[in-house]
Amino acid sequence: MRRPLFAFLCLLTACPALFADDWPQFLGPHGNAKTEDVVPVTWSNSQNLAWKVELPGPGSSSPIVVGDKVLVTCYVSSDSEAKRQVLCFNKHTGQPLWSVDFPIDYREDRYEGYITEHGYASNTPVSDGEHVYVFLGKGGVHSLSLDGKKNWSVDVGKESSNRQWGSAASLILFEDRLIVNASEESKSIIALDKATGEVLWKQEAGMLELTYGTPRLVNLGDGDYELVISVPEEIWALNPKTGKLRWFCESPMSGNVCPSVIVDGKTIYSFGGFRASGSIAVEAGGKKDVTDSHVLWSNRSSSYVATPLLHQNRLYWIDDRGIAYSISAEDGEEIYRERVDDLASGRPVYASPVLIGEHIYVVTRRSGTLVYKPGDTFQPVAQNVLAGDDTDFNASPAVSENKLYLRSDQALYCIADAHR
Repeated sequence: MRRPLFAFLCLLTACPALFADDWPQFLGPHGNAKTEDVVPVTWSNSQNLAWKVELPGPGSSSPIVVGDKVLVTCYVSSDSEAKRQVLCFNKHTGQPLWSVDFPIDYREDRYEGYITEHGYASNTPVSDGEHVYVFLGKGGVHSLSLDGKKNWSVDVGKESSNRQWGSAASLILFEDRLIVNASEESKSIIALDKATGEVLWKQEAGMLELTYGTPRLVNLGDGDYELVISVPEEIWALNPKTGKLRWFCESPMSGNVCPSVIVDGKTIYSFGGFRASGSIAVEAGGKKDVTDSHVLWSNRSSSYVATPLLHQNRLYWIDDRGIAYSISAEDGEEIYRERVDDLASGRPVYASPVLIGEHIYVVTRRSGTLVYKPGDTFQPVAQNVLAGDDTDFNASPAVSENKLYLRSDQALYCIADAHR
């Protein structure tokens, strides 16, 4: 019993101000898109809508929740200026608490192609409970206090990929390090000292181009971790303390990789690729080339944008063509593949699914939020539309204290049971 207790105490020491109700990063406390909270299955403008606040500009970044604050980033432009903003609201009332501007006084990618789909504010912040860290692409990485005071700022590059799609990856924390996937900005993965912004290590590689996912950590036990990321045609595992490559394997995903990897114990799942798409499961803990020794399965089933949800040895998602999937995590075999009815045309889904209580919630871009139970078939129990908001809902939701936080390009919403 001593080792688990010691590990738990170390976790508390590393994140002294985080609480159980926080949703401090992309896809939640552990990055696994799961919570035991219970939120309403149905809502509308007149049912279970606790509050709504207008946002000054669009964004695909997800909200995060820290203590009694909910934070989100936006892109704001006018004839005279362009800027990114970090905004903070009271999570119970929606009252604005503060905002911080980051002017765009440098050359950005043009607003065309895929940038019109997700915009200039696509990276979700992360918090250690004392500070919030934001990644603004060519605008750099910034540390703010939870009162909105700037601590430090670091430029991580001003480059563009050969497709000029803009930045998308979100930040993660490891011990005293802030990990940045700056593949779009400098074809690199960077670890910054979270207290000062000092570069602790930087791994540069041309193969990082078109790598848009958020890296994840694998706990190997005894204080040893791997930092894993999926790049076109390969998966890499780095030492998060030094940035050195530990192992790699070939993958069926080429072209570009947008979904983040999924970690379940020591098993890594990865999806993506365009035009050659696929999925793969790999066992962590290897050395050098582990293609022949650690790959558990590989196939052509794929999610192009959303990060699938792993639950009870099955993976679930709805792709950007509006097709609902479930496959076995054991062997990658398909359980179901069904076209979702009543979705807007184009690319109807960008957000990743989240398991809240017993239901999966998938935010569609223009057709509301789908709610369904995991199982052998796809059977939606609700499709919740917020009338009067015709803008894109690209962000995955956040959850805290049985409340659901949704953001569109127009507004931030809090969904809660009116009878609680």
